[in-house]
Amino acid sequence: MSPPAIQILDNFDDLRAVLAQQGVQQVHEQADVFATLAWFDNLAACGLDAAGQGSVSCQLWLLDGGAAGPVVCLPLLLGRQLTGLSNYYSSLYAPLVWPAACADGPDAESEAAIWQAFAQAMRSHRARWPVLRFDPLDPQSRFFAGFEGALRQAGYQVGRYFCFGNWYLQLAERSFTEYQQSLPSALRHSITRGQRRLDKQGPWRVDIQQQPDGFLESAIQDFVAVYQASWKGAEPNPHFIPALARMAATQGWLRLGVLRLNAQPIAAQLWLVKGGKASIFKLAYVTGFERFSAGSVLTAALMRQVIDVDQVQEVDYLTGDDAYKRDWMSHRRERWGLVAFDWRTPAGLWAGCRHALGLWLKKAQARRQS
Repeated sequence: MSPPAIQILDNFDDLRAVLAQQGVQQVHEQADVFATLAWFDNLAACGLDAAGQGSVSCQLWLLDGGAAGPVVCLPLLLGRQLTGLSNYYSSLYAPLVWPAACADGPDAESEAAIWQAFAQAMRSHRARWPVLRFDPLDPQSRFFAGFEGALRQAGYQVGRYFCFGNWYLQLAERSFTEYQQSLPSALRHSITRGQRRLDKQGPWRVDIQQQPDGFLESAIQDFVAVYQASWKGAEPNPHFIPALARMAATQGWLRLGVLRLNAQPIAAQLWLVKGGKASIFKLAYVTGFERFSAGSVLTAALMRQVIDVDQVQEVDYLTGDDAYKRDWMSHRRERWGLVAFDWRTPAGLWAGCRHALGLWLKKAQARRQS
């Protein structure tokens, strides 16, 4: 039996047209925000050029698994290397998957054939990319294991590498009040103390923008103003966050919280809620307002919103092992990457040898330190 054919598309409008012709409506409703067509479309349109990725082009590799399997799309970036469509805005990379008639998805044999088809197509492509790189990935996902095996079967030397720690909260049906009681006492006291100081300083309130209505643009402007007045550096692409907020509002995912003191925005956070999960994407507060614990007060307000109103079962602090995240979250997991080297090319052989040498040196250093 011949392997499934890969269809290569150049833009997301073409992808939507193909899906419409096939009667495919949408990605499974439980899919992560970072594994949606809307996310990838916005990233390709607004998140690449200023992030040092202007020399690459985007392609969408599409495979129709037929009646026995799903429709699967890998959004890719083509340059000197072949990589997944991701950058530092991405806290997770995963394929786009539209379920077929079987609600439980494809069987193991059909799924293996899907990843093998993608790997073989990459290996036989005329570009002969010396290095393939995909990150950040969930190492516990079926995609990670299946694609890693498929790349090896296609003839690549494949390696794994650590990307970052990911702190998250499992609520286990708790209310916000029950969750709040589990927080470290120092954090609870900081929130209460900050609220008292805000009360003494003047009128304050928290607004949470969700809808694509007449207040959306002013909420986005407030977020941008707070971010620019914070300790954080400028965004590489100033259009990405506003475009993300607009897209998320249209999709129903947006929770853009702004804390105002005497009508002045002093803290802002952009959260995304989808499929029973809240993702804390961006946060900032105005420098000089530290004594009000404005960031913690706003985080608590948004936690109350997503737990008691949106009734999510997971809150994800996304990228990084920042110490403050441990106070709010309950669990930690890791995101890893896959790198594959084509030994047929000089560049792939050189990169593969360097990768293997780097691993050997790390192990040797660990042995010396133990």
